[in-house]
Amino acid sequence: MNVSNLFNPNLDKIQISAIRRFDQEVSKIPGILKLTLGEPDFNPPQHVEDAAVAAVRAHESHYTGMSGLLELRQVASEFVAEKYSLNFDPESEILVTVGATEAISASLMSILVAGDKVLTPAPLYPGYEPLIQLAGAEMIEIDTTKNGFVLTPEMLESALVANPETKVVILNYPSNPTGVTYNRAEIKALADVIKKYPVVVISDEIYSELNYTGEKHVSIAEFARDQTIVLNGLSKSHAMTGYRIGFIFADASLTQLIIKTHQYFVTAATTVSQFAAIEALKNGKDDAAIMAKEYIVRRDYIISQMAPLGFDIAKPDGAFYIFAKIPADLNQNDFDFLLDFATEKQVAFIPGSSFGQYGKGYVRLSYAASMAVIKEAMVRLTAYVNDKRGQA
Repeated sequence: MNVSNLFNPNLDKIQISAIRRFDQEVSKIPGILKLTLGEPDFNPPQHVEDAAVAAVRAHESHYTGMSGLLELRQVASEFVAEKYSLNFDPESEILVTVGATEAISASLMSILVAGDKVLTPAPLYPGYEPLIQLAGAEMIEIDTTKNGFVLTPEMLESALVANPETKVVILNYPSNPTGVTYNRAEIKALADVIKKYPVVVISDEIYSELNYTGEKHVSIAEFARDQTIVLNGLSKSHAMTGYRIGFIFADASLTQLIIKTHQYFVTAATTVSQFAAIEALKNGKDDAAIMAKEYIVRRDYIISQMAPLGFDIAKPDGAFYIFAKIPADLNQNDFDFLLDFATEKQVAFIPGSSFGQYGKGYVRLSYAASMAVIKEAMVRLTAYVNDKRGQA
């Protein structure tokens, strides 16, 4: 008996991530060099790994409370206070989640119902829209391609006026896929717009510690606290992707609602990982600085190699991605362009169309890869582009 027709019909709108699908496809190519996924090539700091081992040996294998270990929430509260001037009560305003991904899921599924609208600057990380669709809501993309991928207050206000059903605005900065981030004045200006409307901001700040502007990361929660849900985690800052530790920071009136969804999704984050996270935030507050220094070197090298080939790049000030426009004289179908490149030169990037309609004609490179891999990839990209131009 076929019972698939009994499933949520909104699942028909959802596909497996285009990033993962393309990565899996090119992974079949022998000898492929991949600058595809957003996973640091660094290992977690040794002191964090030691804390995880110690937790295992201490038999820390039982459930924690749904919100996570209080000690972890306390050090997370201290971390964002010191780093970003945010004040959240560890007992009532912080939830420990299974990575930032579950933080996104729990937040969106707690808020949205059918007919709601969600505004997002685009191109953007593709992990939001499927959840929005699953809830029966609609995502409205704000095209930032002609503005250096920067969302302005005017663009945001115009979108809010045009879409009065908007319930949520999603911000992700530093951004995946563009690496663009915002300074204090820019964030305050966006917050001033937000405060005029009855909307919730979900601010995905998972790359906050990978900011290359020379200034501190500024959270929009500093200016619109009551309307903001801040999402963060340790995957990018401490190279702890597999530990799956994320955080939700929000006013108590919001966290007491989100925890209802969170508890039925996961009960609680993994206990051993939480003990490792305590060590990361308590004694590794600046662990990301070591990685950030290397990422800047890699970023600048890639730009120095791609720009002369005709790729148009908005210099990223955070995260670890290059989002580059394919030169006009080359194949503008980003999927076909990169599949051909991977087949001919055994190098893989991610098609820009994976990040929505406004990513078409772009490619995304992750420079969370070794310099040796990056240099070889650039040699092969140069050869590929020259080959194609020679064939023209």
